[in-house]
Amino acid sequence: MSPRKLDQEKLRSALDGQLVALDEPPYDGPPSALPDALVSAVLAAYDRGLKPERDAARQAVRHLLDRLTSAAPGRTVEVRVPPYAAVQAIDGPRHTRGTPPNVVEMDGRTWIELALGRLTWDEALASGAVHASGARADLSAHLPL
Repeated sequence: MSPRKLDQEKLRSALDGQLVALDEPPYDGPPSALPDALVSAVLAAYDRGLKPERDAARQAVRHLLDRLTSAAPGRTVEVRVPPYAAVQAIDGPRHTRGTPPNVVEMDGRTWIELALGRLTWDEALASGAVHASGARADLSAHLPL
């Protein structure tokens, strides 16, 4: 599955909204760096003990989930980050109906920290921040992105 094409205007709007909430100036970097700047801004909100702007968090989570599906294409594991997005990834037997046999679920902050290597898979599992079920529901080989 190829990643979704990112809408630069939506990314820019979400990033600028998050930057305003952080009392920082609007983004003035290159368009190619928008997704990573957005992820950094969302992390800055978390690091300051703030709840990130909803659209910024959603766009950041989706961007990193798209990176996972590019790095580990397939349909064996469903990765859920409610309420933002869910994707199927990792090569192997394909799931088509009913409840997927391999599911990984976590909140947005946990996903971003895992994707960037600020949190390890084992740490996330041990703390209960990640719920994983199924024999193939292990993302450790694909993280950080």
